[in-house]
Amino acid sequence: MKRIVILHYTSIASLIALIFLLVAWEGWLAPLKPGGSMLILKVLPLLFPLFGILRGKRYTYQWASMLILLYFTEGVVRAWSDQGLSAWLAGGEIILSTIFFLSAIYYARDLGRLAHSNH
Repeated sequence: MKRIVILHYTSIASLIALIFLLVAWEGWLAPLKPGGSMLILKVLPLLFPLFGILRGKRYTYQWASMLILLYFTEGVVRAWSDQGLSAWLAGGEIILSTIFFLSAIYYARDLGRLAHSNH
């Protein structure tokens, strides 16, 4: 049970941190264009699973773990192609998306096992 709580809060923290990282990155830290760009809108899909993740909904964890792979992929591409601060921020995106992915899939698995053991 303690492991599930840790996975739940790790998922929440990494998802919220990724949202803030992406907004800061595209808003003012290293935007594609000076003054910010519309690329900041890439954060919007991450808001859809946020409330389900906060509530610990297993189904949300399952599909959000697939959604996060898009951000992992973007992070890898931009870490490889960008330079300077943008490449470092892409590295942060890779780390946070990996943390979320792992904690989300293990949370969903453990919650499913817990539900089946209670029957």
